[in-house]
Amino acid sequence: MRIRIEGRELPQSPELRLGNVHVGMQRRKEVVGRVPVTEPEAVWELEVTVREVGELLDVGGPWVHGPPGARFLYLSWGAVDGDEFAVFRRAKLLFGDIPGLPLRAAADDQGVLVGRLSLTDEEGGPRCARVRPPTITWSLE
Repeated sequence: MRIRIEGRELPQSPELRLGNVHVGMQRRKEVVGRVPVTEPEAVWELEVTVREVGELLDVGGPWVHGPPGARFLYLSWGAVDGDEFAVFRRAKLLFGDIPGLPLRAAADDQGVLVGRLSLTDEEGGPRCARVRPPTITWSLE
């Protein structure tokens, strides 16, 4: 199943810019596709495996975290210092929060599952914790 996450409105505080803060998608234990907060948007494209478990879909692969029934993707925030990436916050995008019709259609290879969200929280900082609709919108394209 193909997935695209589109993040807009990266947080713009001087502390985050001066701290060389980036956001990226976590693949296993590594954060990849890191984008600095100075950019206007961040986009990640990935593929996950899908299998039927009874009446439900289960997803897997290196991008997917969590046990069956509670699978999710991680967006990780961290400060870049040379080759080091020090994670200080993460956001969870739970598969259980995705509406059934676009999820099923993407699993059937009828299009790309797209999640769109603002990467700035209500206080102007990096969005973290569980990100649920309507903060993130899911569609099939």
